[in-house]
Amino acid sequence: MKLPFYALCLLTVSFAGCATYHPRPISPQNTASAFESRTLDSPGLQKFIERSLPGRIRSWPPASWDFRLLTLAALYYSPDLAIARAKRQVARAGKITAGERPNPGISVRPGVVANPSASPFLFALTPSIPIETAGKRGLRIAEATHLARAASLNVQTAAWQVRSRLRATLLDFYCSLETAAVLKRQVAVQSELTRMLSVLLKNGEIPRPEFTRAQIALDSSRLKWMDAQRQIADNRARLAAALGVPVQALEQVKISCGFFKRFPPVSSLSGLRQEALFCRPDILSALARYEAAQSALQLEIAKQYPDVNIGPGYSFDDSESKWTLGVSLTLPLFNQNQGPIAQAGARRRQAAADFRALQARVVEQLDRGEAGYREALLKLKTAEALVASANGQLEAARFGFRQGETSRLALLSARLVFYADLLQRIRASCQAQQALGQLEDALRK
Repeated sequence: MKLPFYALCLLTVSFAGCATYHPRPISPQNTASAFESRTLDSPGLQKFIERSLPGRIRSWPPASWDFRLLTLAALYYSPDLAIARAKRQVARAGKITAGERPNPGISVRPGVVANPSASPFLFALTPSIPIETAGKRGLRIAEATHLARAASLNVQTAAWQVRSRLRATLLDFYCSLETAAVLKRQVAVQSELTRMLSVLLKNGEIPRPEFTRAQIALDSSRLKWMDAQRQIADNRARLAAALGVPVQALEQVKISCGFFKRFPPVSSLSGLRQEALFCRPDILSALARYEAAQSALQLEIAKQYPDVNIGPGYSFDDSESKWTLGVSLTLPLFNQNQGPIAQAGARRRQAAADFRALQARVVEQLDRGEAGYREALLKLKTAEALVASANGQLEAARFGFRQGETSRLALLSARLVFYADLLQRIRASCQAQQALGQLEDALRK
């Protein structure tokens, strides 16, 4: 009876390569502590930035963090990007599952004869070797490959979303800083103007309503300046969240926002439209999901053809060795897999509709982004012209004041007009940058 021993050895070898489970518990205390300890000068972030920008980092930490460095920091710490990468790993593991071949089986039936005429022992050994037909394994691999490609492209989409969110929060932070700086100077000028009008009111040189209007304007500017300070604190917290670090990590960090002063012409972006319609990561991801749906439909159609199980058998009966060969398959009599085929066909139509809808949304984003950016540039041009005019009037008032031809009250009024137009230009500049960001989101450039 050596065959059972051989079968036992075969089972032992089969189970020798099995994976084992290793627990990895998550501690909320440890994860919270790790997040609170994140900084912008960590060695891990330094290595990541040096790999991304080889030879461009002269000293660490950088004296000033520009948008490119901040983007790399956000990509390094981003939890959304970590989730997208984990999903990519799941999809890649799906390719391993799809490529696996069905395992053979074995049936062992020992027994004894109650009233033997010869040997009392019975023994039967029947292996089962499954054979997939109609290229099902190749179709499974094709479907898993398309899904893995879609997951990889989703990582690129997640990376752009991290960049887009960082740009928007950094722009809000920059605009609140610029607005607060001008409002601070405006409050100082209005305070001086109100003091002068107070003296004139006591001397009876101006009516009270004129002083009241100046006092109301001063109070309004003070409230706007306080609100701007609140927005700075709020935008700093939002910026830290976009970077994936606690807000205290931004203390003593100098941030450069000079790139917000650059406005590329609309004509320089027009050539990227076709590229966005054909090559955006989310477009390619939707196309890969459609191809996966096609492979899934082909797989369900292939399942109409049954797989085959070959079972060569051996039996020991009455001191005689007997050999057999069996073939088994499922007969498609009551159904031909029509239900799953119909579902797979519907999923393919849904994937096609999703792709067309996404491409239509991209066209809308491109049209709205281009039109919005063009109008925002025109508004910014008008605001800059007003600032230039107000600055000319202010210079004339300063010259007249030095010559004794203009009163200090008129000079302060000219400064207030200039600051009011300057605030309008800041607002128009921020709106133009917001429109540019929306156009960049549409182009993914």
